[in-house]
Amino acid sequence: MRRLAVFAGGFSLGVFLTQYLLQGGWILLGAGLALALGLLSVFLPREWRRRGVILWAALSLGLGWSWLYARQVQRPAQALAERTEQFTATLCGCAVETDFGARAVVRLEGVPGKAALYAGKELLELAPGQTVTGRAQFRDAARIRDEDITTFTSKGIFLLAYGRGELAVGEGTRNSLRWLPARAGRALAEQIQLLFSGDAAGFLTAILTGDRGAVSEEAYLALTEAGLNHILAVSGMHCGFLMALAGFLLQSRKLQALLGIPLLAFYAALTGGSPSVLRACVMLSLPLLAILARRESDGPTSLLTALFLILLANPFAAASVGLQLSFSAMAGILWLTPRLYRGLIGEKKRGKVFRFLAAAFSASMGAMVFTLPLTAYYFGALVLIAPLSSALCLWAAAWTFSCGLLSVSVSFFCPPLGALLALPAQLAAEYILSAAKCLSGLPCHAVYTANPYLKVWIAYAYLLFAAAYLSRRTGRRKYLLASLLAALTLALTVRLGEARYQGGLDALILDVGQGQSVVLASGGSFALVDCGSANSWKNPGETAARQLAAMGCKRLDYLVLTHYDQDHVSGVTGLLARLEVGALLVPEDEDDAGLRDAVLSAAKDRGAAVRFVTEEERLGFGQGTLTLYPPLGEAGDNERGLTVLASAGEADFLITGDMDAATEAKLLETYALPDLEALIAGHHGSKYACSQALLEALKPETACISVGSNRYGHPTEETLLRLARQGCAIYRTDLHGTIHLAWNQEDSHG
Repeated sequence: MRRLAVFAGGFSLGVFLTQYLLQGGWILLGAGLALALGLLSVFLPREWRRRGVILWAALSLGLGWSWLYARQVQRPAQALAERTEQFTATLCGCAVETDFGARAVVRLEGVPGKAALYAGKELLELAPGQTVTGRAQFRDAARIRDEDITTFTSKGIFLLAYGRGELAVGEGTRNSLRWLPARAGRALAEQIQLLFSGDAAGFLTAILTGDRGAVSEEAYLALTEAGLNHILAVSGMHCGFLMALAGFLLQSRKLQALLGIPLLAFYAALTGGSPSVLRACVMLSLPLLAILARRESDGPTSLLTALFLILLANPFAAASVGLQLSFSAMAGILWLTPRLYRGLIGEKKRGKVFRFLAAAFSASMGAMVFTLPLTAYYFGALVLIAPLSSALCLWAAAWTFSCGLLSVSVSFFCPPLGALLALPAQLAAEYILSAAKCLSGLPCHAVYTANPYLKVWIAYAYLLFAAAYLSRRTGRRKYLLASLLAALTLALTVRLGEARYQGGLDALILDVGQGQSVVLASGGSFALVDCGSANSWKNPGETAARQLAAMGCKRLDYLVLTHYDQDHVSGVTGLLARLEVGALLVPEDEDDAGLRDAVLSAAKDRGAAVRFVTEEERLGFGQGTLTLYPPLGEAGDNERGLTVLASAGEADFLITGDMDAATEAKLLETYALPDLEALIAGHHGSKYACSQALLEALKPETACISVGSNRYGHPTEETLLRLARQGCAIYRTDLHGTIHLAWNQEDSHG
């Protein structure tokens, strides 16, 4: 391995150690230890001595640089956290629309690093380089309330600024060439909307500009479930398409090398400079430099050099999911893909179609093997259909990108010709979206880590193939045997995961942050009570759909919404897009937030029957029953919600939504409720719910609190004390994650 690769690898290792293991003063101690070990490496054998010194010196630099960057960049920004101050900022790009206005990445005057500014929709009219002045409340971007967040810091954003009052706008440097890539990106996005229609327009906008905001939820879901969502995220693949197009147009390797590097730099700036794009730009630029310098380049050195440069610019980028996936995929392609391809081709003469399919499969599997643990950890899914999806669609992605970029570029000068060139790109994009929809509908196209046994299977599969690789036997039979064993054990793993929920009644209180979503299962029947979260970084619809899929649910019998607050319904549209729902049961009253119409419209579009609960209803539910009680309160959404009682044998489980003590008293007066085995604490543990009267009347043995990061103080100490004095076993989703309660007919106590 070249010395540059050793140095870059050592530096990157130091940065990753800082992000995941060493913090505060431990960084300096680690740097000192690494430097001491580096000095000791002079006693290594001669052939290892120089590389040892380089490695340990680079490791020390990585640790020290992380500490220095945090001290000089992050800490000054954090000093403004929890304060409301006057500010002046320069927009670094175009603002994007949010539910409550708009968000723009800015640089604050006198503060290092970047910030995310949240304000009104007037931000959408501003151009990159313009300035805004006003007052804002600042918060630490690394920690939102009580949760650590890396989404912002991995992008160099260390403050969240929430605008207070009117903002004054200035021209700033909007006409500077510095902002030309951002302006070009906006122009491209606008032109794409003129040339393309339907989901193809959003798809082209995403792959050409990096803005996925125009992609519909249905299209994104289909691409994700088919293992093709990486096409949407601008990465090395897109940079490769760009350079292939440049090579085709220039027809000169030297000219391509001269123009390729500035072209890649411009494209990286235009698409936002994500770690995956920067990695690709560096890796593609080094071979171009090698051509100009008449030197050789190698993949591992290029990969590690790209990682070094990215982490040098921002050590916090080590925690970026995109960076980890991008570099892991590229490492797999460099190391495993050539071996797989040679193994598939063999020594026989193969046709072009076979070689193409073998190359596509090898590249997909090479990337998948190295990224599988990360996708399972971060996204909770293993898409089994991904290699087939890649073989069927990657060629179309290249065609879509190339024809789309050509058509948009030409349309600025000759609109009719641009519109003509757009037709192949439109057709290719529609083919990808249609293929994704079909592939995502196949049975067993994906498995989910909501099945706890799947994590064990992943470790087993890696050990299985490692044993085959280390085996002294030669040939492909050992890998075929490993593949068969992996497939058989995976089928068993899926079946075991489904078999866990065959009791009289299972209740899973899902961890959706500050919200509520409760899965109920009994004898092959499934129901979901609420599906929402107030935490924007949570996806309750996806969480519920994947949990139900892991339980073997092909169709949700009942979706019950206690009321229409966002933290109870925000994930409903996403759930309906992912899973067939038999009946939606809701209160009839209008809601204060205006979410009722959106929920009912989504249900109508998906063919789910809507039933308004206006009186007590008893529904058959597997080996038990579901009893729904109509709203009893008078004022506010919380008091006009449904109550749900799930019963099987002698087990009874009650969900009261967000009702307060007064409405709980009406519930007790109106209906004869049984003693409870378990209770969902009302209103996420608010002091106004779970009254002493309710607890004494129903005597719950277990209390579960669905709660996450919030500014309300939920669950309150007052409520926790009431539950503890009643003798309840208390479980909380913010502390324990998803809570699983199970009862069977022989043992109603779970």
